[in-house]
Order: sequence, then C-alpha cells, then structure tokens
Amino acid sequence: MNYLITGVAGFIGSQTAKAVLKAGHQVIGIDNFTTGFRENVPEEVLLIKGNCQDRNVIDQLEECSIDVILHIAGQSSGEISYDDPVYDLQTNTQSTLMLLDIARKKGCKHFVYASSMSVYGDVPDQPITEQHPCDPKSFYAVGKLASEQYLKRYSAQYHLPCTALRLFNVYGPGQNMENMRQGMVSIFLAQAIREGAIQVKGSKDRFRDFIYIDDVVNAFLKVADAPPAYYECYNVCSGIKTHVKEIIAGLQDAIEPCPQVEYAGSTPGDQFGIYGNPNKLYQQLGVKAAISFEEGLQQMIDFYQSTI
Repeated sequence: MNYLITGVAGFIGSQTAKAVLKAGHQVIGIDNFTTGFRENVPEEVLLIKGNCQDRNVIDQLEECSIDVILHIAGQSSGEISYDDPVYDLQTNTQSTLMLLDIARKKGCKHFVYASSMSVYGDVPDQPITEQHPCDPKSFYAVGKLASEQYLKRYSAQYHLPCTALRLFNVYGPGQNMENMRQGMVSIFLAQAIREGAIQVKGSKDRFRDFIYIDDVVNAFLKVADAPPAYYECYNVCSGIKTHVKEIIAGLQDAIEPCPQVEYAGSTPGDQFGIYGNPNKLYQQLGVKAAISFEEGLQQMIDFYQSTI
C-alpha cells in the first residue's frame, strides 16, 4: 500500500517510515525541517518539503496514490504553543483538516492522527482511560483535541476510518537533542551530557508516563493495519507512573561525572502529573509497551554517548 507520513524527518515520523518501508509498503513523506533533519529520511521516501497546512503542498498530493495517512507532523510543545498560538493552530489543526479532505477525496482506507495525552489536562492521580473528560491546559492541547473532533466528524459524515493515538511521553534514541523546549528526557539528557548540570522547571514530584519509541512505532503500524468501522481513540502509554526525580536519579547513576541538579521556575500549561491506562489498545489490538523505562533510558544514554 501507499502510505503518506507527515513529519517524516522527525523523531517519530522517520522511524515509523523505516518500519513501514520494511513491511513492504511505499512511503510519501512531508516535512518542513523545522525540528526534523533531512538525514533522518530514508532514501526510498518520496519527499515533499513544506508545511502540511500549505495549499501548494496539499496540491502536490492530488497526483499521488494514497491508501493510508499517518499524520505525525506538527508543533509538538505546549510551552512553544504560547509563543505563536496561530501557527500552532495552523500546524496542528488546519493541517489535519486539509489532510482529512485529501483522505476523503482519495477514499483512503485509514487516517491515523498523532494526538497527545495533553488533551486530558489536569487529572487525578490514577491511570487515565480514553473515557476521561478532556480539559486542555495549553494552546497545543486545544489544537490536538480540535483535530480529534475533526477526525470524528469526517468519520461520521464521510465514512472515513479514523483513529487518534493519544501519545504519552515518547523518548528514545533519535530524539532531537537540540530542541530544549520539548521532550523531558531528551532535555535533561542533553543538559547532563553537554553541561554537566540539569535545570528542572517545576517540582521533582511531577510524574509522567514514558513510552519508548519502538513501542510507539509498533502502535502506529498495528493500528494502521486495523482500520475501525468508525472513529477510534487509543492511549499509547506504558501505564506506569515515573516521577521527575526518578529520571534525574537514573541520569545521575549513568553519567560521569555526576550531573548537578537545580529546580527552578515552571512551564506554562504544564500538567503536574499524568499516566495512562493502556488496556484498550492491548485488548482490542494486542499492542502493549515492551520496553521498561529503565531499559529504554539506558539505551538512549548509550546511543547519545556513542555519538559524542
């Protein structure tokens, strides 16, 4: 089949593209290289450079054969969404609407969207299911939830199979170590290796649900192969609560000399703590996290230390 993968030069998009190609499919990719890198894109990908919300880019897709769309591109930081809310809306929501219309016109078999756990907002200290009410705290999260609603309406109105994957905190080798405003683990690791000190915005008691990149790629492939009769939504998470202080301890144990740590400030729209319930994805499609955070963190550290 022919896959369109947006954000194909990025952390998740590039590794998903490699897996899709390995499975024997063809890949068309879109990326504006804002945070992704050209060298991440496999040679076999038919690459279109530009923004997914640009009409010129969308027009180029009119001539392409597309069976499945994996929409992974987009501004991916709650903090950065406050810098330019209009751009955030364009890259995360307008792009989704335009690509949905392409999917409708071409009769695509499945439209899979990279949503975010940020749509839930502040939540109780318990595993959060897909049925939990959504109350976004950042412009980024607002745009992600709006895109989910567009998927739901296109699925109902045009019988287009659509799935939203609410990604929790994705990490692993290949994450952009230059982007210091997105990716908790990559930010801390980059600081520890380059500066010997870690600056933490917020409390050490905050917690997240970390999901390794290979597990995320596996989720995209398994979901794409199983189009729903109607709109679906899944958490992509480990189901395990990991505190900031545990990340710091893991980095201090693994990196020499031991990095110093300073806790100061906060991040606009930041959730204090959230972890997900992964049961729906496992029960319906047999997909679950295979890599523990301890194992994944060590693999990430080893990878980046080997590139220094």
